Amino acid sequence: MNSNKFMDFLEKILLPIADKLNNNRYLTALRDGFMVALPLIIFGSIFVVIANFPFLDHIISKDAYTAYQNALGPASAATLSIMGLFVIIGIGYKLTQHYGGEALYGGVVALASFLILTPQVLGKTTGVIPTSALSAQGMFLGIFTAFISAELYRYFVNKNWTIKMPPGVPEAVSKSFSALIPIALTLTIFLAIRIIFSYTPFETVQNFIYTIIQKPLTALGSGLPATIVAVLLIQLFWFFGLHGQIIINSVFDPIWYTLNDQNLKAFQSGHELPNIITKQFIDSFLVGMGGTGMTLAVVVLIFIIGRSRQIKELGKLGGPAGIFNVNEPIIFGLPIVMNPLVLIPWILAPVVVTIITYFSMATGLVPKPAGVIVPWTTPIVINGFLATGNHWQGGVLQLVNLLVVMAIWWPFLKILDKNYYESEKKASNE
Repeated sequence: MNSNKFMDFLEKILLPIADKLNNNRYLTALRDGFMVALPLIIFGSIFVVIANFPFLDHIISKDAYTAYQNALGPASAATLSIMGLFVIIGIGYKLTQHYGGEALYGGVVALASFLILTPQVLGKTTGVIPTSALSAQGMFLGIFTAFISAELYRYFVNKNWTIKMPPGVPEAVSKSFSALIPIALTLTIFLAIRIIFSYTPFETVQNFIYTIIQKPLTALGSGLPATIVAVLLIQLFWFFGLHGQIIINSVFDPIWYTLNDQNLKAFQSGHELPNIITKQFIDSFLVGMGGTGMTLAVVVLIFIIGRSRQIKELGKLGGPAGIFNVNEPIIFGLPIVMNPLVLIPWILAPVVVTIITYFSMATGLVPKPAGVIVPWTTPIVINGFLATGNHWQGGVLQLVNLLVVMAIWWPFLKILDKNYYESEKKASNE
């Protein structure tokens, strides 16, 4: 009875919040905007790993190694180093699409608005945009700019402040002229914003955003307490059948990607990595062990202690997918969703692993994430090796974490399996 009351309490608190977050057009556009950029980010990350392959600098000459890195450098420079641009285009596109407008113009007006706000000065050279302003460092400004520009563009279109072309004009030409006035008005507003900020102590919108918003939020997101809260919420939302990763990532991804980018730049320049908590910390050492909740440990346990037919069949079904971090068969087949018997290990295990991983890196036992984005389907051990900049300690840490999760899940899976076994036995005797 107490268990049911607790479940009802959680349901009343969490479900309305999750529903609002899932249906929020801005968070949805933010999430989908990152999805637009993801293939490019992964491509760049793969070549960062290849360019910094372990021991290669000891095998070939220094000049050959430098030439090798210079040859592969454009792969990351054209993707990871300007990832903010792709996210901005994606957000503007998706938000405009949500309103039923011309999505392509929503994407390009977001990009142009951001570039207007971006100072085109590097040192004493004018007409040059530093790539740091186009990467994760400029992403906070880019996100706000994309939201506002898409809304302004929609507003002017809805006011019918457009040029109507006569029938017979090619569709592409007609759409282009129709978008002319809304885009011009939107960009004019952003130009005015840039001019106004040039007369303030901040000088640029970038400095204002970084000082007032980005710096405090990034400091918060890089800490262990905020990360534990994020992990807890991810697990709780999933327990109620809601995609916790999407809901929470839509809020934390701008912070985690910024921290990730800082580590990547330090890694590429050979400096000490500044952050433990990054996007890849979450993706490799929590999600990259069988999916959300690290359910690869559950699959391994199934093969060790499983007696019931239901559990055994689930292990066969979920095993191959779990190796590549796809765990929907386990989440919905065990089930984990709305199952009070597994609530404790489902919530506890990721928190314990987060703490273990954090202090392993804080004490120097394991290198910090190098900033490369490892494809999310990369299997355990390989995943940890690549995420830490090709260090074996990352793979070993994943194995240790796997054993920890197995130990936490063992008694609960044993009880669940026993219940299924007895039910099957009873059904066969009837």
